[in-house]
Amino acid sequence: MSRWHVPILALLLVAAGLGIAWHKWSVLGYPLQPSSTVEIWLVEARLNFEASDAAAKATLLIPRRPPGFIVLDENFVSRGYGLVTEDLGLNREAVWTTRRPTGPQTLYYRTMVLHSGEDPPREGVAALAVAPEYEEPYGEAIMGVLDEVRARSADIESFAVTLVRELNQTEPSANVRTLLPRNAGAEDKARLAVQMLAGARIPARLSYAVPLVDGARDLQPRAWLEVNDGSRWLVIDPQSGVVGYPPNVLVWWRGDVAPYELTRGRNPSLQFAALKSIEPALQAAALRAGVTSSGFTAISLVDLPLHVQNLYRILLLVPLGALLIVLLRNVIGVQTFGTFMPVLIALSFRETQLVSGLVLFTVIVALGLLVRFYLERLKLLLVPRIAAVVITVIMLMAAMSIVSHRLQLEIGLSVALFPMVILAMTIERMSIVWEEFGPGDAIKQGFGSLLVAAVCYLLIFHPQVEHMMFVFPELLLAVLGITLLLGRYTGYRLTELLRFRDLGR
Repeated sequence: MSRWHVPILALLLVAAGLGIAWHKWSVLGYPLQPSSTVEIWLVEARLNFEASDAAAKATLLIPRRPPGFIVLDENFVSRGYGLVTEDLGLNREAVWTTRRPTGPQTLYYRTMVLHSGEDPPREGVAALAVAPEYEEPYGEAIMGVLDEVRARSADIESFAVTLVRELNQTEPSANVRTLLPRNAGAEDKARLAVQMLAGARIPARLSYAVPLVDGARDLQPRAWLEVNDGSRWLVIDPQSGVVGYPPNVLVWWRGDVAPYELTRGRNPSLQFAALKSIEPALQAAALRAGVTSSGFTAISLVDLPLHVQNLYRILLLVPLGALLIVLLRNVIGVQTFGTFMPVLIALSFRETQLVSGLVLFTVIVALGLLVRFYLERLKLLLVPRIAAVVITVIMLMAAMSIVSHRLQLEIGLSVALFPMVILAMTIERMSIVWEEFGPGDAIKQGFGSLLVAAVCYLLIFHPQVEHMMFVFPELLLAVLGITLLLGRYTGYRLTELLRFRDLGR
């Protein structure tokens, strides 16, 4: 096998793990910080009318891929009504129908939206084939304004912005006064701009956006101007000429059409309300994953049942601890009892806390070691001897808990959280090293095991590390790649450089 096989494989694993994690963070919105929060808006449209005691039909335009937002959820409240939704291309429409309504009627549409941070998809529209014919004297006025604007612009964007600013001059020209009444509002100016841009064969349309104001109960949609420059739709404020939507406006519908229609009903009215909530970013990412079609949403544990999530929050930390042990043993040269025993000890420190865990572990192992030396004199077989050590460890743990409770010390009550088999095997292994290599090596390996367990605890149970490994489990690919690289390391350990420093001189 080529000597480059392992480095290339490791590089691919690291690149794959980091690449998937980056995609989930930058595109799907999974947070890097455990305390990250996001703003989620609940927007409600309320359609009121009075029934005519006959079959009624009400239609309401609802958001379709609003730019700058992603729809996390939506629901309809309409008791006794049939409901269908239709995609009209430019808009979406909800249609309510009922047979015999009586009295006042209220239909609700509610949507939960989140800022997406993504640019709207590019959508090019060809220039209009033919300019419309205008009635006089408006035709002459429109062409006069267009000629003035064309002389002061360089492209479609600057043309449209200049036109809007011309319509909003404090001292408008005679042509603009002919086209606009004195009290013209934003909607009138946007509608006139669409008609005038058609004279320059530039595609344009109206859009209506609801301003998002927290707690507001009677929000009014505002008209905006959208102009296509051949590759994308440019959004222009019809009053100021500023390009782009402000951050907190939700595009509800597009086109010069009414937002609702009512058949066989009286006195209709439409009201909008908005409410902002601050939610954990991870929860919002889970909701977002449910409405996106990215294949990377499958690489997530946040949809699992809670008890399974809690299990994997711990299990995903074990490989990271194993990598740390590989580094400490193969590169630094720390001696431990067993390969993964320090990781298991570190996991028990999660409940006992570090200092308490170190004290309890040392006391239990020391007492168990005395019992183990006594059992050695009884000349027992291996399996019965280990079983006797396990029984002794449990008795010691129970005794320490009872004594600690009597002394009103909480530290001893958590001793039962230690894995008893690990304690028994540590005692057995330490006694064998003591007998074969002397107390110095036994104490050195015992101290090394505690040191590695403490370092593992401080690393893997850091809130940031726990969050990253749970939210981005694909990082295990990077951990695996680094482990493979360390598996090919054959150089000196740091402790060996210290040990043989005299020989090096």
